[in-house]
Amino acid sequence: MAKHFIHMNVNGKDVEVGVDDRESLLDTLRNQLNLTSVKKGCEVGECGACSVLLDGRCVDTCIYLTMWAEGKKIITVEGLTNENGNLSDVQKEFIKQAAVQCGFCTPGFILKAVEIVGENKPYTRDEIKKLIAGNLCRCTGYMNIVTAIEHAIANNLKNKGIDYKVSGPFSSLEEKQNVLQDKLDNILKEY
Repeated sequence: MAKHFIHMNVNGKDVEVGVDDRESLLDTLRNQLNLTSVKKGCEVGECGACSVLLDGRCVDTCIYLTMWAEGKKIITVEGLTNENGNLSDVQKEFIKQAAVQCGFCTPGFILKAVEIVGENKPYTRDEIKKLIAGNLCRCTGYMNIVTAIEHAIANNLKNKGIDYKVSGPFSSLEEKQNVLQDKLDNILKEY
């Protein structure tokens, strides 16, 4: 099969890659550009583990051919840190809200969250749940992921002068820890 040279911008850098016309963007990013945050999960566009931002929109790279990326701007999790290596606000919220466990699905969720936050809309928890429906997680149960996205939205809108109240079960991680500690203390009192 003939190789084609594709030009795209990946994480702020212009790159040229030689690809087979059947090669997925997932394989190109992982195998040629060593961007391993892009995970190989289902390979049929169902789980979101391979998600990247392509011209600002989340795309499943397992079903997106590299040939289609000619001239496109692609962001992976590796491209979210600033020039000093600091994490993005969304990444910080995922950590603060304990929205990660094994980490396999986390890059896809973070990029989906970046897309959602970037829309500058005050989404409800139910709307956030619908927006992340294309991303699967086997570990977390989604509550902390939704809470992290909700807090990232709140921070973003606050910076724009827009009031947005977090409606999740806890307004902060500290409140969640206090409630859980109270429950644990009550259980221990019984023994």
